[in-house]
Amino acid sequence: MDINDKSVLEMLNKLIAIDRLNKSQILQMVDLVSLSNDINDLKDNLKWESSNPYH
Repeated sequence: MDINDKSVLEMLNKLIAIDRLNKSQILQMVDLVSLSNDINDLKDNLKWESSNPYH
């Protein structure tokens, strides 16, 4: 996904608000957004990163 796309930014803002993400989670999301194909992929990547003890 392109973080510079207005619709992607709106979606990320909604995700931040709904999931009440903290600062480190938001930064992690920003890092992962370009690697994700869509919002579901991003959510999966965030879950994997938060459960991975080796990151």
